Amino acid sequence: MDNPLKKTLSIKIKRLDMFPNHFFGIAEIDEDYKINIQGHGREKLIKLPIKFKDEKALLRLSGINGSYFEDIVTYKGKSEWIEIDSDRILYYLADHLDQIDTIDVLSRF
Repeated sequence: MDNPLKKTLSIKIKRLDMFPNHFFGIAEIDEDYKINIQGHGREKLIKLPIKFKDEKALLRLSGINGSYFEDIVTYKGKSEWIEIDSDRILYYLADHLDQIDTIDVLSRF
């Protein structure tokens, strides 16, 4: 029995600063958390400061003009920060940072 993907949570980007190899800032999931987005060709993953039930998640970055970008990542446990490791997301943000204000996490649960 396949469960369809549904929006599990929304991460509201409050501030995201670009550094040579990553992005760092503040994002909100009911309260403010630090967020770090990096790449480097490792496994695509997400760590969250809140409970998450699914092993895989679809991250959908969206913002102005209806633009969006998606990538599938693996949930790797709890962290004090929001941590995303994905080359695809890193490169997309490098070109579209000013257009993104939300990261929706879609999963089966």
